[in-house]
Amino acid sequence: MNTAILGTGSYLPREVLTSAELGDRLGVGEQWIMDRTRIHERRVAAPDEATSDLATQAARQAIQDAGLTAADIDLIIVATSTPDQPMPASACFVQANIGAWRAAAFDIEAVCSGFVYALVLAHAMITADAGPHTALVIGADTYSRILDYSDRKTAVLFGDGAGAVVLGKVPHGRGLIASLLGADGAAADYVQVPAGGSRRPPSYETVQRGEHYFAMRGREVRKMAEQVLPDVVLKLTEAAGVSLRELGMIVPHQANGVILEEMRAALGLPASAMHLTVERYGNTGAASVPVTLDDAARAGLLEPGSLVLLVAFGGGMTWAGAALQWSRSFPHRGCRR
Repeated sequence: MNTAILGTGSYLPREVLTSAELGDRLGVGEQWIMDRTRIHERRVAAPDEATSDLATQAARQAIQDAGLTAADIDLIIVATSTPDQPMPASACFVQANIGAWRAAAFDIEAVCSGFVYALVLAHAMITADAGPHTALVIGADTYSRILDYSDRKTAVLFGDGAGAVVLGKVPHGRGLIASLLGADGAAADYVQVPAGGSRRPPSYETVQRGEHYFAMRGREVRKMAEQVLPDVVLKLTEAAGVSLRELGMIVPHQANGVILEEMRAALGLPASAMHLTVERYGNTGAASVPVTLDDAARAGLLEPGSLVLLVAFGGGMTWAGAALQWSRSFPHRGCRR
């Protein structure tokens, strides 16, 4: 047996923060942001919305889309770097919210690569064990909670959101056919929240120094992304036994619109080969791949039998890819926000 995606879902908060508004707030203007990111707007969670709330909404949509109920779910994995709280896992809150009482539940943290990491992990767990048949895999982040909105290097890039898929057992010849995971811990300081853990526990001093905010060495991250992302695509196509021209769709992590344009050009691919949501939602961390996958599925852009690549790059530094033989035909489902 193999595994395939049986349903998709996503949730984006209602509040929209435009680049025009953010540019005025930062004193750089809308065009400065657009030239560097291609991001028009991003979503911001409401004060009473935590990561598990976003994840719950996406999870319910994915379960409904798969034609299942919460009672059918055997495993819940939430990929996030902005959990509700240090413990317990946000996945446990999601389990309670949807009533998936049969499901094991835990979080993983690989920053923006987290969803693809979680998908590959869920695939391995399901195929290695005769017991579990379905997994709910969620990517969710609320970066607005850890952004310094006076830092133009980071504030312009990120938004909040959640995306989810239901992964289930299918006959061989369908579903996930190749994967790739990697990391370089020597570059861990490229993307980080310096304080709040066991090395630098919360204190008056860490708060005063702003060490609980997201920090990024943008130039180094961009250079590494430009090297790693095309390499992940090429290695996945080789593992899947296809050429770039045979790809149905690449669904990349929506890190930055300019980086994605350069990646597509470096691979010699047409614009139609890569699906983007970065203009509307910005970089939603671990949510960006499943949010964009759901967007492509809802728009009817994924043909049954076509090869879909999910590729991501994130803090750690981590990277991940999965090649899927798409096995569902989705009618146009309209906006579900």
